[in-house]
Amino acid sequence: MPKQQSLGSGFVEGDTFAYERRLMVQGRRKVAGVDEAGRGPLAGPVVAACVILPPDCDYALFQDSKKLSAGARERLFGQLHVIAAQIGVGIVSAADIDRLNILQASLFAMQKAMEALPAPPDFLLVDGKFPVPVSVPQQPLVKGESRSASIAAASIIAKVTRDRLMDEYHDAYPLYNFRKHKGYPTAEHRRAVGEYGPCPIHRRSFKGVREFLAATP
Repeated sequence: MPKQQSLGSGFVEGDTFAYERRLMVQGRRKVAGVDEAGRGPLAGPVVAACVILPPDCDYALFQDSKKLSAGARERLFGQLHVIAAQIGVGIVSAADIDRLNILQASLFAMQKAMEALPAPPDFLLVDGKFPVPVSVPQQPLVKGESRSASIAAASIIAKVTRDRLMDEYHDAYPLYNFRKHKGYPTAEHRRAVGEYGPCPIHRRSFKGVREFLAATP
């Protein structure tokens, strides 16, 4: 079972490295943040990232990916590699999302991301309510992207990685315009599913897709 640990209230408003710093004082030298992108779309994978920031980095640069422009995310994605952050990525396909359900698929992607790190972390800070199914000590943090720079960095890696994958899927399935909406349930995307039926990367268990399975070529 995942080992959860309460870190108390030691979060200082505006200090998004407080959790990491406190854990390092306790002897946890490799503190990783983990987050996912792509729980809500009708198509494509869910992607998670796990990031260990260098303790001397400018952690204030890293913010919740949802609050950043696409250009800013790309720049910070590159910056994370320049500063030699330790990064792992986990990807779970639409077919596995249908098999597992989206919550379990998201946690599985986080597990895969952690296991893809160059070396295991000492502690995980996890975005959301639920622990990752690994034996590493961890703490789920609701709205963690705004509370932990490591989680925010993971959110950037996950989002950019997934967006790039959806751009590739656009080239394979141009009728759906994945480059624009990245698989999210926009009106345009819903119309395309209704007109053309689902393509191979659509999540067949999701409302907005399963109603049109009979229309699949």
